[in-house]
Amino acid sequence: MIQEYQLRISPGVAANEQRLKEYLVQEKGLNARDIIAMRILKRSIDARQRTIFINLNVRVYLNEKPKNDEFQHTVYNNVEGKPQVIIVGAGPGGLFAALRLIELGLRPIIVERGKNVHERKKDLAVISREHIVNPESNYSFGEGGAGAYSDGKLYTRSKKRGNVDKILNVFCQHGASAAILVDAHPHIGTDKLPKVIENMRNTIIECGGEVHFETRMDALIIEGEKVKGIETNTGKTFLGPVILATGHSARDVYRWLANNNVTIEPKGIAVGVRLEHPATLIDQIQYHNKNGRGNYLPAAEYSFVTQVENRGVYSFCMCPGGFVVPAASEPEQVVVNGMSPSNRGSRWSNSGMVVEIQPEDLVNKEWKMRDKEYENSQLLHVMHFQEELEHQCWLQGGRKQTAPAQRMLDFTRKKLSYDLPESSYTPGLISSPLHFWMPDFITKRLSQGFQQFGRTSHGFLTNEAVMIGVETRSSSPVRIIRDKDTLQHIRIKGLFPCGEGAGYAGGIVSAGIDGERCAEAVAEQK
Repeated sequence: MIQEYQLRISPGVAANEQRLKEYLVQEKGLNARDIIAMRILKRSIDARQRTIFINLNVRVYLNEKPKNDEFQHTVYNNVEGKPQVIIVGAGPGGLFAALRLIELGLRPIIVERGKNVHERKKDLAVISREHIVNPESNYSFGEGGAGAYSDGKLYTRSKKRGNVDKILNVFCQHGASAAILVDAHPHIGTDKLPKVIENMRNTIIECGGEVHFETRMDALIIEGEKVKGIETNTGKTFLGPVILATGHSARDVYRWLANNNVTIEPKGIAVGVRLEHPATLIDQIQYHNKNGRGNYLPAAEYSFVTQVENRGVYSFCMCPGGFVVPAASEPEQVVVNGMSPSNRGSRWSNSGMVVEIQPEDLVNKEWKMRDKEYENSQLLHVMHFQEELEHQCWLQGGRKQTAPAQRMLDFTRKKLSYDLPESSYTPGLISSPLHFWMPDFITKRLSQGFQQFGRTSHGFLTNEAVMIGVETRSSSPVRIIRDKDTLQHIRIKGLFPCGEGAGYAGGIVSAGIDGERCAEAVAEQK
């Protein structure tokens, strides 16, 4: 017999299988000898009050052995000789599009400008060590996309739970821990995700698909308002319908689209800083305990959101027990992001702290555009704003990957920080008056947001925290317009804009879902 129970228990009981079994015997009247196995289906932490509880949904097997069905397997058959579909980009949108195409009997051909996930790691080390950014292999470009080396969080607010579950199950099938099916905020970890991505690539190749690394799409082949394929920097042409899943930092793609009359529009983004606290301080605040997380709780998370002058101010991509990393995709830029290993065990916790910006917020503002060819294009003016802010950050950081930074309380008081706390950001920090040189429509809102967060969460607003500039890659500054039903570009047939880079997703899971939807849309046109 199988029974399921909703439990609200202490962290110590939830962390120990024997104690959990004893709890079920005492509180639910079960016979210990009847319990053959237990499986946790869902797990979340309730830290709203001083007493912390763990909410568990537990399946108990009574005099019955469990089946080996922790996750659902998808069958991938061989697609050699089948019609081919070109996928530009090997991030989550592209990878999940490829796997779904195989399910549907089509042959995916992935073209990825960056390197494979292991070779890419060497270029990331060079950014921190030598302050050199490879524009084709960095935290944004390469196998796995921006998520591969920036945390691997799988939490999404998508309402399509069936699709979300499918994405998580595919990750498990390729080596991710089944814990991602259980936790309220699932997370693979930057140290574990590369192997999972490699396994996904191997499935694609074993089934007859292709993956071409260090192969950048330079142009779409368009004839009579229909896409025939792509041209690449290697000189090779790939023919077939195109799923365009280039990620939110492929600015050369946006320029090509704008210059070739492919319909796009500017899109709102969020811009701010990466805010880093000591992890012990966040644990103390969130768990209401001067001793922090204790022996049974993970590094604490937080989420803040408010409205300041009709624009959202909020935390973004929170990384408990994580690191701040240099995420520029071109020389003469400084951009920061956050990541966490699977154990979330570093001495710091960070998150993006950003302000919502809409395209109309930038109209009539004076920005020195270094890209003269496109400086008058209103289609790309949000992207231009990103670029200029990242360049200013590079200048403020000493023309290296050293990042300008300021203590949090000093920022709200408009004071220069004469020293800075120790940080996880390995290229190094330099004290800089962010309140002075960053745009005031961002800094004023950030300052008011910080003060409000400090009032609602005592201890959060502190000079123990450091603001590191700048966080600009929260989402794409452009949306590639597509038909809501067919998912094809509204004017050009055979072109399927996909994922974060097209403006239709906001993270690993949502990009994966969109990749699957685009694959299904291609199949419907066949």
